[in-house]
Amino acid sequence: MEGMSNGGMLYHEVQEAKLCAVHCVNTVLQGPFFSEFDLAALASDLDTKERQVMQGTVSAAASGDFLSAESHNVSLDGDFSIQVLQKALEVWDLQVIASDSPVAEHAQIDPDLENAFICHLHDHWFCIRKVNGEWYNFDSLYAAPQHLSKFYLAAYLDSLKNSGWSIFLVRGNFPKEFPIASSEASNGYGQWLSPEDAERITKSCNKTQSPQRISSTQQEDQDLNAAIAASLM
Repeated sequence: MEGMSNGGMLYHEVQEAKLCAVHCVNTVLQGPFFSEFDLAALASDLDTKERQVMQGTVSAAASGDFLSAESHNVSLDGDFSIQVLQKALEVWDLQVIASDSPVAEHAQIDPDLENAFICHLHDHWFCIRKVNGEWYNFDSLYAAPQHLSKFYLAAYLDSLKNSGWSIFLVRGNFPKEFPIASSEASNGYGQWLSPEDAERITKSCNKTQSPQRISSTQQEDQDLNAAIAASLM
């Protein structure tokens, strides 16, 4: 049996400004592999290539608005496009696939067969990732990754879709290790947590959170109760 990646530790980043796309990519990879400057460079490269394509395929009048506009891949407040996230993960030979794609059909039936999902709505990105056989919600709005049971995973993804979230699968050979002891093991908003520490932090936050903020654990209990009630009807 293979040893646990990163010594069994979980890598989580807490929201900084509007850098949730950076946090999302890094938690997919489980380490501080990218900075906002790295993603901005990818966005700039994509913008350049897109403008070159537009110049070569449409008239100047038709492409004028596109060519004169601000970046189509990063907003002024730091939000990045899905194309930027795709390019970042392609560096590690990972493929981003829309969940409604025909090749993602098996994931809709049994999402536990996958290793990572990227979720997007409006200007927020986060990932749901399997680490050492267990699923976690690495939403940067949470103080720590929140554990998701395999049973609840499908229901949670369905609830996100029904709420308008776009879901993407990430497939490929994920990095096995990040040198935690290295000088780059933290980027200022990332932290390494044991599953036990993550659970402790989550429970502590649940005790003090506002009524409007429902944790995944509380939501799971509600959804499970609803599923049981529906099965008895």
